[in-house]
Amino acid sequence: MSAGVRIGVDVGGTFTDFLLLHPGGASTPLKMSSTPAAPEQAVITGIRSLLQQEGISPGDVAEVLHGTTVGSNTLLQKAGAHCGLITTAGFRDVLEIGRLRTPTMFDLSWRKPEPLVPRKWRLEVQERMAADGTVLVPLDVDAVIAAGRL
Repeated sequence: MSAGVRIGVDVGGTFTDFLLLHPGGASTPLKMSSTPAAPEQAVITGIRSLLQQEGISPGDVAEVLHGTTVGSNTLLQKAGAHCGLITTAGFRDVLEIGRLRTPTMFDLSWRKPEPLVPRKWRLEVQERMAADGTVLVPLDVDAVIAAGRL
């Protein structure tokens, strides 16, 4: 039975890797060349190949998990397009403040890394959720749209 298969995809600069996981735990890997100019093409081609190879209908896929080494590297190397961050009001600086951990406690030459998103491009909108997921203040969708236009 193939219903409920899961597919994992990782897009890398050279190869795009796939893993099809059957409900019983058996797995089928696939590696194919990435398509840097249009990364989605390798993803689509690879998923189609896996499904055809295993004789599985697209309707039997329960979940597709996507990771991207290319995306992670772009962020870490700060080589991508400029981006912004929309966050809950009051949390604009949380990612920059972090937990104030240093690699070596007494290294006076250590410098905190530059944030991935400069403060001027971090915008806040009204919304609030409790720790259990209860919505305390609903998301202000108009504020999100307005922030996205800036």
